[in-house]
Amino acid sequence: MLLVTLFMLVVLLISAFYVWPLLDESQPNRRKRADPGGTEPRPVPRPESLEGVLVAQLMAGEITGDQYLKAAEGLAARDAERHPLAVPREIGPADA
Repeated sequence: MLLVTLFMLVVLLISAFYVWPLLDESQPNRRKRADPGGTEPRPVPRPESLEGVLVAQLMAGEITGDQYLKAAEGLAARDAERHPLAVPREIGPADA
């Protein structure tokens, strides 16, 4: 019983030391909980690839999931045609 009590005490102390800095409002790097909108959100970077454009359109609701899958399938087929996978030939038996 003493071991269980000591274990619970240690767990509570570790939890308190972890949570304590989160509750401290005097830390300068900590975000305030009730931010009235004084900070401006960072701009979203533009996609650099066609796959990124498709994902952005899917997330924005401009295309459906089926349209995304069809377009991604076409991209994969075009990529396989442009850069075919070259499988190396067998050199010899594996136990040599």
